Amino acid sequence: MKTAPLIAALATSVVAQTTTTSSPTTEFTLQANNITAIFIPYGARLVSLQVPDRNGRSTDVAVGYDNSSMYPVDTATNHTYFGAVVGRYANRIKNHTFTIDGNTYNVPGNEHGGLNTLHGGNVGYDQRNWTVLAHNDSSVSFSLLDTSFENFPGTVLTTATYSVSSYPSGPQGQPRPRLTTKLVSVALDLPTPIMLSNHIYWNLNAFQASNILNDTYIWMPYSDRYIQTDGILIPNGTFGLTSQNPGLDFQSPKRIGAAVDQTSGHDYCGTNCTGIDNAFILDRPANIGADSVVPVFHMWSQTTGIQMDMSTNQQGIQIYTCVSQNGTIPVKPSQLRNSTGAAQYINPYGCIAIEPQAYIDGINNPQWGVDNLEIFSPETGPSVNYATYDFSTF
Repeated sequence: MKTAPLIAALATSVVAQTTTTSSPTTEFTLQANNITAIFIPYGARLVSLQVPDRNGRSTDVAVGYDNSSMYPVDTATNHTYFGAVVGRYANRIKNHTFTIDGNTYNVPGNEHGGLNTLHGGNVGYDQRNWTVLAHNDSSVSFSLLDTSFENFPGTVLTTATYSVSSYPSGPQGQPRPRLTTKLVSVALDLPTPIMLSNHIYWNLNAFQASNILNDTYIWMPYSDRYIQTDGILIPNGTFGLTSQNPGLDFQSPKRIGAAVDQTSGHDYCGTNCTGIDNAFILDRPANIGADSVVPVFHMWSQTTGIQMDMSTNQQGIQIYTCVSQNGTIPVKPSQLRNSTGAAQYINPYGCIAIEPQAYIDGINNPQWGVDNLEIFSPETGPSVNYATYDFSTF
């Protein structure tokens, strides 16, 4: 028996009975031991995340704005996607076109003069005012009913649930803070691409340096492959080995600045670009399963002593070292008050975006065999993007 009509009726009921906040920039503060996070309905986005540094000082490691009313302004100007959910399809779609079951769909081309679609089109999920389903002191859930937004086929109901918690860890049993993110999307009527991601920008040195090149390290032990692209970051259908491209090899811990130096002349982040803006594949060992929730990404700052360990069920991750930032967006005043204030503006390489997701443009590369990760219908299970971010100090 098809469940689509029942789910569609439930979706209508849920949206009708929940209370939309009076403002898309209303703040919802979540707290647990040693962690405070703030979210707003506009883009179901994270606007602040505070955890202790090695000296016990509360430190905001999320990049964005203190004044939440600035996020719509950002969309109309820089359009950074700071902290938002991006979708219905994160990252890029070649020629803003895809085919499902013999039907070809065209969605808005909103990048490179219309050559491709980025993060869902002209008005993606990051610009939508999500409905608040539930919230308490440590969690908040938002919902979005996508009725063929941006010409994507069919109707999709998504819930984004965020929670904070802490648990004893380490020899002294000190509380280790955790942020958990869960994006669940159900296709209600037609087969459709779904690939959401949280587009959070991080700075673990909390702008106590002008950038993150010299003090911040990355380790991705399972990322031995990456998706090769053309000069505008559209996949060319092939995979590369990170071991043969040192600027993208994080299978052992590496300082971000050393990696960026090794990308010079290789156009990894686009034509004539130095830096990282690449989609990595998370090839977990066979004995732990391709979609196992295990730590796949580690990052730490020598300046603050803050370490972040991310676990996810996703099989890919986009890493972007803020190569397009030009020093015009001010650092949050609250971050400057709580640090030495070495950086007054978000400079090139002043942050890093970490986007757990499936394969960029997988819907146009059937040879990869990832349709089960990116194409959903009423007959399939939901799309689930799950991640935890654990913080500690050293």
